[in-house]
Amino acid sequence: MSSITQSCPISSAIAVGVTLIYAALSLLHGYWAVAGHGGKAAVVPEVSGRPAFVPSKSSTVAVAVMLALCALLVAATAKLVAVPISATWLRWLCVALAVIMAARAVGDFRLVGFFKRVRGTRFARLDTMLFAPLCLLLAAGVLYVGLC
Repeated sequence: MSSITQSCPISSAIAVGVTLIYAALSLLHGYWAVAGHGGKAAVVPEVSGRPAFVPSKSSTVAVAVMLALCALLVAATAKLVAVPISATWLRWLCVALAVIMAARAVGDFRLVGFFKRVRGTRFARLDTMLFAPLCLLLAAGVLYVGLC
């Protein structure tokens, strides 16, 4: 058994979990892009009782594709799937993704993240209880997989 495997004994389980979360989020965004509206209103920040922005179908598809690529990146880094990218590049991409996810958890200091100023809206409550913690958890999981 290699020393890397010994120092990261549960990296495959974490990689599968993180991959499944990203894949599920990708499918949810794909559903919203095609026809779905269930829960969509609760995932957009609000200002003065109105959505801060209205996501277009194309931007929602773009998010779905990016989330699917995140799932692929984690799976490839953990060697769950084969891709024609070196392990070094996969590790660096995982570190970059972890930084991005941690930055989303911290937020923009206005509408999203742990340090948002706009509170009391449905989105703000969900962001505090679910979205930001999930981003932080994903950041930790991706970093763990990337370093293992």
